[in-house]
Amino acid sequence: MEFTGLDYIVFSIYALSIVGVGLWVSRRKEGHERDTTDYFLAGKSLPFWAIGASLIASNISAEQFIGMSGSGFRVGLAIATYEWMAAITLLVIAWFFLPIYLEKGIFTMPQFLEKRFDGRVRTLLAVFWLLVYVFVNLTSVLYLGALALNGIMGVPLAAGMAGLAIFATVYSVYGGLQAVAWTDVVQVIVLIAGGLLTTFLALDAYGGGEGFIAGFSALLTDASDRFNMILFEGELMYTDDAGVTQDAYDLLPGLGVLLGGMWVANLFYWGCNQYIIQRALAAKNLQEARRGLAFAGFLKLILPLIVVIPGIVAYALDAPIDKADQAYPWLLGTYIGPGLRGLAVAALAAAIVSSLASMMNSTSTIFTMDLYKTIINKDASEHSLVNVGRTVSVIAIVIAALAAYPLLGAIDQAFQYIQEYTGFISPG
Repeated sequence: MEFTGLDYIVFSIYALSIVGVGLWVSRRKEGHERDTTDYFLAGKSLPFWAIGASLIASNISAEQFIGMSGSGFRVGLAIATYEWMAAITLLVIAWFFLPIYLEKGIFTMPQFLEKRFDGRVRTLLAVFWLLVYVFVNLTSVLYLGALALNGIMGVPLAAGMAGLAIFATVYSVYGGLQAVAWTDVVQVIVLIAGGLLTTFLALDAYGGGEGFIAGFSALLTDASDRFNMILFEGELMYTDDAGVTQDAYDLLPGLGVLLGGMWVANLFYWGCNQYIIQRALAAKNLQEARRGLAFAGFLKLILPLIVVIPGIVAYALDAPIDKADQAYPWLLGTYIGPGLRGLAVAALAAAIVSSLASMMNSTSTIFTMDLYKTIINKDASEHSLVNVGRTVSVIAIVIAALAAYPLLGAIDQAFQYIQEYTGFISPG
């Protein structure tokens, strides 16, 4: 797919806006020295709509646009269970979890576990999460994002990962969570608008130009096997990229998804995952935090339309792709016309860089507050802690960029890779 001049203009406006907003909110207030509360918790000043928008922007990334579309291509709408159950889970977290977290005045989840258990648990979980964020989450977002840019614009994988890493670093490292959260408000508008645009145009094309509703009706008929929410053993078989026949039931085991394991994954992700819950910890008060999670839950209801349906459309069109995770880039390159591609790619970039920035900030928060301040230098000043956080953010993204392709280059569905490794600890 070739970008036109208009596409480049649209994308450039988006990129400059994000960097501009990030640097503007990061500016130092005269007479005020930024401390750890400012840098890691945005001064505890976020309103509900910024919390909700930042939660979604942090959550929706290449994992969903690329990885979940790839899973939609393979197993269909059942993968949307992650999204729709999350809407309910967010309300549970808002009502039962947040009052405890805010009462304790914590910065990180390992810090909470120290209060609940002891310092050994805090240190163990801090080290584990640093490894997961750097070698699983950051690597997967970088790799899938670069894969998308490669499929859409022909950008080499290495250059794509480097560009995304630099973009996220430029506006987020100096300002911390405040820069991340406020730019996320812009990011979520772009990613939802651009994502819906891609879905509607793809459905319109599938329906022969008779509108997206006609296209969706045709898709329900032609790909009915991809619209089952509860899968049974042997019901949906697919061939993976290695040519091996797989049973979708092994990934999403029927009623067990609704009655068991998925609740564990959702309660953990939304209630105990640092780079998600950190936004709620930065709220003005409990009421704003709860409203923010409820707003995020509302946005969750429409996300499968953006991140799953495109994969099913690609399946119904018998997309000539080598990997499932290439479904979304192929769709974008084939059915989005000149002038709109810039917005569609901006939506994808918004999802990627907002998640990268969030993960970088949370990685630095955990290292600084749970390891550096408690073990390495207990007497560190607020100024030095902020500088350590900035340094760790940069180191984390560099390591992730170098490790991304060796870890993910041969994997069929990267979204499942993420769930597998976080699943080692989330039940506990």
